[in-house]
Formats: sequence, C-alpha cells, structure tokens
Amino acid sequence: MKAKPKKATIDEMRPEYDFSNAVRGKYYKRVMKGSNVVILEPDVAAMFETSQAVNEALRNLVHIAQETERLTKRPGGRGKKHNTA
Repeated sequence: MKAKPKKATIDEMRPEYDFSNAVRGKYYKRVMKGSNVVILEPDVAAMFETSQAVNEALRNLVHIAQETERLTKRPGGRGKKHNTA
C-alpha cells in the first residue's frame, strides 16, 4: 500500500516567501484603532469602484434618512396615541 502524499495545510507557507525583513505588530495599533471591515455581497460591490464611492453613497443615504425623519415628524414631538386595550 502506497502512502498518500501529504496535503498542504492552510497554515503551511511556501518556501519562496521571505519574511526576514518583516516587523511583528507593525500595523497592530493602526488596525486596533479604527479598522472596521465590511464585506459587501458581490452584486453590491459591483456597483462601486472604490471605498470612497461606498462611503459617499452611505453618507448620502444617512442624510436622506435624517431629512425624511425631520420632515415627517409631528410638531411638538407627540406621536399618535395607540390604544393598548
């Protein structure tokens, strides 16, 4: 019976990778300070060319939502009374 060839695991690195000049933790503080990664679905990602375009679209959406809320608010801050009985 022949031995099966060893499959490379995900953690194994190829010999051609050179980390001799790498600095451990070089970007750690930057990542911990403010990184917020959001994964877009492919159909949504196809609509935007850059992260700036995504941010601009989201800012516009937030602005529209805030304006709509302001325009539809009842005067005096009172809402419709609901019958709880």
